Amino acid sequence: MSTTDVAYLVLEDGTCYEGRAWGARGQTLGEIVFATGMTGYQETLTDPSYHRQIVVMTAPHIGNTGMNLDDEESTQIWVAGFVVREPARRYSSWRATTSLDAELEGQNIVGLAGIDTRALTRHLRDAGAMRAGIFSGDALPPMVGEHLVGELVRRVQSAPLMAGSDLAREVTTSEAYVVEPPDGVEQVGTVVAVDLGIKDMTPVRMAERGLRVVVVPMGITLEGILEYSPDAVFFSNGPGDPAAADAEVELLRGVLDAGLPYFGICFGNQILGRALGFGTYKLTFGHRGINQPVMDVATGKVEITAHNHGFAVDVPVGPEAIAPYDDGRYGRVVVSHVGLNDRVVEGLKCLDIPAFSVQYHPEAAAGPHDAGYLFDRLVDLVNDRRAAQSAQKENA
Repeated sequence: MSTTDVAYLVLEDGTCYEGRAWGARGQTLGEIVFATGMTGYQETLTDPSYHRQIVVMTAPHIGNTGMNLDDEESTQIWVAGFVVREPARRYSSWRATTSLDAELEGQNIVGLAGIDTRALTRHLRDAGAMRAGIFSGDALPPMVGEHLVGELVRRVQSAPLMAGSDLAREVTTSEAYVVEPPDGVEQVGTVVAVDLGIKDMTPVRMAERGLRVVVVPMGITLEGILEYSPDAVFFSNGPGDPAAADAEVELLRGVLDAGLPYFGICFGNQILGRALGFGTYKLTFGHRGINQPVMDVATGKVEITAHNHGFAVDVPVGPEAIAPYDDGRYGRVVVSHVGLNDRVVEGLKCLDIPAFSVQYHPEAAAGPHDAGYLFDRLVDLVNDRRAAQSAQKENA
């Protein structure tokens, strides 16, 4: 391997891996995390929730199906860097328009290949997600040995921490747009979806069920939401620390006070937890991938689900709890779903107001689709609200 192809992955704890440059050459810094999905790398790369994260794929062969225009979850690749064991030498798919390597290079995403990603994953499981950097090409200083590693570690340790980061406003849409139900599907209501890093498939899954989805930027006011006369409000997934999302917590409380049904996923689940008065905390290494087992507490049913989160809601798992905010202002809430790998809270359900949320991603464009019923549950809340409004008019 020539010196121009050498790349280094350096972690903030001083761990260093030498591999080969892949994708763009240069320097990138971010929080390093691992994703366990064997498929769906294109959806991972274009998920805004991965903003400012270096993603390690645990599956050894990545890039086999190239890149296409249909599986993207946004208009760009959001990961800060990409690490794989063995990139495909050539892609093979009738849907592909280019190779993964070419797309990474074209979007200036610095990557690294040729290291033992299993060993790296085991290290991150023990030590936890941390800051890291990939360095290649002109970003490598003219040093060798310990001096080189020391300089790269210094650069990594100068990067911002993920804890406390307010990143959702860096990925939100710049203006509102509408996703209509497809032809032949009757419209059942309107949902305002607050984009904290929404994936393209999420409003599509709602529209397939007859919901007209108005996607609005982060920073919208309650008055702005009400102007659309919504039948429900949705908060999406997104990057960053939920502890930094005070404005969104207050916005959601306004939504709940207005009596509007609410559904949140991922970041939206954490914001509901905060709105109800619970705290959040950072997981050691998070959950990322499309093969995460979750149990529905009420039924005991196990779903295989898609995840991408490094934070969780701090709620006791067990019998009914009273939401602590404002002396139980929003009534009773229960933990609806639990992760089976580590008992992390994966869903909340309010018993006295029409609000629920899950930590995982039910739109799951790359699969699995076990959690698709959650969008049906949102439709049920919309129908219940409309029925109640019709009954009030008849009795008036």
